Amino acid sequence: MSTVKSSDACYQSAKEALADKIRRVPDFPEEGVLFEDLTPVLADADALRAVVNDLVQASKDLGADLIGGLDARGFLLGSAVAYEMGLGILAIRKKGKLPPPVVTQEYTTEYSTAALEIPADGVDLAGKKVVLVDDVLATGGTLVAARDLLEQVGAEVVGYVVLLEVAGLGGREKLGDAELVVLG
Repeated sequence: MSTVKSSDACYQSAKEALADKIRRVPDFPEEGVLFEDLTPVLADADALRAVVNDLVQASKDLGADLIGGLDARGFLLGSAVAYEMGLGILAIRKKGKLPPPVVTQEYTTEYSTAALEIPADGVDLAGKKVVLVDDVLATGGTLVAARDLLEQVGAEVVGYVVLLEVAGLGGREKLGDAELVVLG
């Protein structure tokens, strides 16, 4: 079996990989927004490895016994983290993607209102120490909704680990006392 590498780079950290591989798209999804596309990071084996390694270390430091991955890039990243740590992953889904019964939490983003859901049964979350993994912290709406959702079922969010933070939108201030780790 041969190994295919997607770049000549060998990244020492997520910060280095993100700086090199993110594709920046002006005026998307609306005028005045600089969208930072993580697709090139996820598609490059070395960049992905550097990101996952740093996400794993941050999650270990926070004392996770379950990883919560937010729909959708948080699923990709969180699954890799959970696998590397020997933990489970809880997919925190957008409304309407799970069969009932579900627990729902509504929230507001910088562009719209939405809701997140988790199963109301079949997964015992009481007492679990959860680290929430996502790609970007902007207004904080999605992460706060995920935290509130998990607290409704008796879990404790012990920290948040994200790749990027959009400064100036107040997201950090909304997260409360749990630690925030920003890799990029």
